[in-house]
Amino acid sequence: MTEEIAAKIAKRIRTEGPLTVAAYMAMALHDPANGYYSTGAPIGAAGDFTTAPEISQIYGELIGLWCADRWRRVGRPDPVILAELGPGRGVLMGDFLRAARTVPGFCSALRLHLVETSPVLRVEQQRRLGDARPVWVERIGDLPDGPMLLIANEFLDALPIRQFVRGAKYWSERMVALDSEGGFVFVDGPESPAVSLLVPAGLRGSPAGAIAEISPAALAVAALLGNRLARQPGAALFIDYGYSPSAPGPTLRALSRHRAISPLTAPGRADLSAYVDFAAFAEAAVIGGAQTHGPVSQSRFLEALGARVRLAALSARATPSQRLALETGVRRLLHVDEMGELFKVLAVVSPGLQVPPGFENSLREPPPQAA
Repeated sequence: MTEEIAAKIAKRIRTEGPLTVAAYMAMALHDPANGYYSTGAPIGAAGDFTTAPEISQIYGELIGLWCADRWRRVGRPDPVILAELGPGRGVLMGDFLRAARTVPGFCSALRLHLVETSPVLRVEQQRRLGDARPVWVERIGDLPDGPMLLIANEFLDALPIRQFVRGAKYWSERMVALDSEGGFVFVDGPESPAVSLLVPAGLRGSPAGAIAEISPAALAVAALLGNRLARQPGAALFIDYGYSPSAPGPTLRALSRHRAISPLTAPGRADLSAYVDFAAFAEAAVIGGAQTHGPVSQSRFLEALGARVRLAALSARATPSQRLALETGVRRLLHVDEMGELFKVLAVVSPGLQVPPGFENSLREPPPQAA
């Protein structure tokens, strides 16, 4: 698998010249025949990385109750689209739906849609979520119209990024090329004023050698979602590792069997991801017409939703070994040295809705409209 996608990438470089980092990531991750997400089962102890839903059932349960609250706030629409971007093995949604059943009328109103391109993961999602009658779509733009609740856990970090390097005068784009032995290497393209305009304005004054990253795909998701939520009622929740405000610095990384390797070592066999620029994402959603809240730390968000209260309730009827597993999982979600501060949570909502739980005093207002 790895050799096949590597050969495809190398052939394209020989034909077209060096590729942008985004083009390299797109092929390595999403090539229909040999890409990482097209052929493997990357999540869990036997895979390359573990996500929050795999760590504790409390995570998905609290998100389910958060969405139920948003559903009530927009008038209990029936039906309402429930969408998850990149649903992984379906663990989050399974826990979500279990908690949702405690809210009268909520589950019967839901129309589950999963935005997933991996045929391998679709099989696992069908196994876990088949009773909810999910509908699969390829892109967020394929979701049907109507009121919507959307969840995206560790989705944005896997979208391709472009990298730019500050030169002596202007910026250049970092590319992926071939060395003399046919291996992949990073090279810097020519400096130019045009490339400099692609760098966020607040970062253009960075010193020589600085690296800036943008994710055109993530910004497109934000703009599309912002426009939709400005026209149709709903709310979206994005949880990922990232930063705010925007800042320079390379964050592209690769994981294989839970260990960091070079992003160029094993295309198709390693997970590629980059930290999410939540400030840029929120700005694009707001320009699209939505309101955003946050980002806030995952710890703050889950604490506000009652993570410790839920832990105590589950622990009260658990065996000692179960109690230890529950406590260990919640610690990983909340602790500053684990996922608690690194992971951020951003809400994107229709204008005029009340501040959602976990986001008090974190509203980002829409920009003023031109006269």
